[in-house]
Amino acid sequence: MCLLTHLVEVHETGATAATLTRRDDLFAEADGIPAWVGVEWLAQTVAAWAGFYAAASGKTPARGLLLGARRYRARVPVFAFDQRIRITMTIDFVADNGVTQVNGELHVSENDAMTGATESAPLAHGSLTLYRPASMPTLNDI
Repeated sequence: MCLLTHLVEVHETGATAATLTRRDDLFAEADGIPAWVGVEWLAQTVAAWAGFYAAASGKTPARGLLLGARRYRARVPVFAFDQRIRITMTIDFVADNGVTQVNGELHVSENDAMTGATESAPLAHGSLTLYRPASMPTLNDI
């Protein structure tokens, strides 16, 4: 399940991805995409960032787990349909045990600036805590 439309930019400490809120989206409701879906967009942006760097070094992307979201706040209860949303994440820290903290923001892309969201007022923002174990069991191990 990939909810992002494309990876816009990747750099050493973060990435920017984009999505389009559509009526046929997996999580679409009558009035838009619920704001909590932004947590998944942030997590998928982290996964895209990790996948980019793994592919660039000829490795398979490592599996990771989303442990939780902290201080995720959205200015709106739903993201309106037909908005281009830009998701930006930056790595805050990576611990030796595989725990990673990232910060992220969701903005309406410049093309949709008429909605009132600006660089100083993200649609949503928050932090994610992730874990990348050294190994992870598969269904065959159970």
